[in-house]
Amino acid sequence: MSLLAEDTEVADLGLRWKPGFATLGPAFLTELRPTPLPDPYWVGRSEAVARELGLPPDWHSSDATLSALTGSLPIAGTRPFATVYSGHQFGVWAGQLGDGRAIMIGETESGLEVQLKGAGRTPYSRGGDGRAVLRSSIREFLCSEAMHGLGIPTTRALCVTGSDARVYREEPESSAVVTRVAPSFIRFGHFEHFAANQREDELRALADYVIDRYYPACRTTDRFNGNAYAALLEAVSERTAALLARWQAVGFCHGVMNTDNMSILGLTIDYGPFQFLDGFDPRHICNHSDTNGRYAFNQQPNVAYWNLFCLAQALLPLIGDQEVAVAALESYKTVFPNEFEGRMRAKLGLAEAAEGDRALIEGVLKLLAAGKVDYTIFWRRLSNYMADGNVEPVRDLFLDREGFDAWALAFSERHTPTGRVQAADLMLKSNPGFVLRNHLGQQAIEASQQKDHSAVATLLAVLQSPFEEHPDADALAGFPPDWASTIEISCSS
Repeated sequence: MSLLAEDTEVADLGLRWKPGFATLGPAFLTELRPTPLPDPYWVGRSEAVARELGLPPDWHSSDATLSALTGSLPIAGTRPFATVYSGHQFGVWAGQLGDGRAIMIGETESGLEVQLKGAGRTPYSRGGDGRAVLRSSIREFLCSEAMHGLGIPTTRALCVTGSDARVYREEPESSAVVTRVAPSFIRFGHFEHFAANQREDELRALADYVIDRYYPACRTTDRFNGNAYAALLEAVSERTAALLARWQAVGFCHGVMNTDNMSILGLTIDYGPFQFLDGFDPRHICNHSDTNGRYAFNQQPNVAYWNLFCLAQALLPLIGDQEVAVAALESYKTVFPNEFEGRMRAKLGLAEAAEGDRALIEGVLKLLAAGKVDYTIFWRRLSNYMADGNVEPVRDLFLDREGFDAWALAFSERHTPTGRVQAADLMLKSNPGFVLRNHLGQQAIEASQQKDHSAVATLLAVLQSPFEEHPDADALAGFPPDWASTIEISCSS
């Protein structure tokens, strides 16, 4: 049965839709329509995502499209729904959760799911209003595209639309909707939900759907005597390990790595109290709500493994053997350090591994931590030093000049004179000049709250190509101001 009356006005985005996740049936989701917001307006748009979706060049020129992507007008050919899942939050079983403010529009013919975040209450809102505030929506929009620009697997964001309708957090705020795009929004928590409720038929159906759609090689592998569910767990573990290596190498703190915020495809998902490191502090906590530091920067790899163990427990009824399930997690312990060292070698301009590389990596990280040296600026300046031979801008970052000089000597000796050009090229492609620092996001948010969205557009353009030089945007690559350290980002953000 359609959710729409015959005379309901709809918006046609020019996309073809297919059932996708909805084929799993009503045990997995609830069909519903978004709740309209009055007088929507554009805040930010990603033309790159629009092209990937196959939208026409003038896709944003229609008022109907603006209303549709704010949840105020149905989209032709779609049957929106919210999904149910459960999960562990801050290490504690939280029971049933679900899409409390995200409504799936559907899956495009090209295999991309489109979701409206902030589109109103669902059966899984747990007393919340189902809305997103402008500040958090801008942060998610920009960071989704920034992570893609950095080459880190992530959900994407087509646009942010705003409305003057007020929502209430610590204070009244403007509401907004983010249109999110991904091959899948399935989380570890989807599996945990059906395992915890001892619904093995649904658990198997979900696992089969994921394997057939995203991990078909698990059907034909010789691993684990052909146990496709163990192979799935191993594949997810390895993707997650590779993702965490990328996070750690670029200095990204997620802030709230609950199992319901972990993607089954190894994507960065659910941007809340995230932060890119300013001064390098391995113990940095970016989430003001994380009073015990569970999700501190240096804890992220271990938390990811813990979350994978929860996924293993959920899949155990299908895997059938606890030892096999534990074995399927083992590769995380080799993939993560290997991927991380590979990323760090690239940041150092080292195309091939050699003895002593680990000491070189550990040595510079210790120096950075001891001096709380700005992480992004250090790596970019080191890249420029390899290109132009001027070490002073790098050296000036350190109070411990002797310590840096000793490390820099070992670093220089690792490179041959004839290989410096290639090393510089690798470093400049591995060390971004631009990341979404908290203060840059805050400035864009404050301007947008005054209906000036130009800062969002400027930041987006730079963050989508963070390894390139942007001479007109040098200020966006500079040191954070003193007030940046006072910004508090919490789960409500």
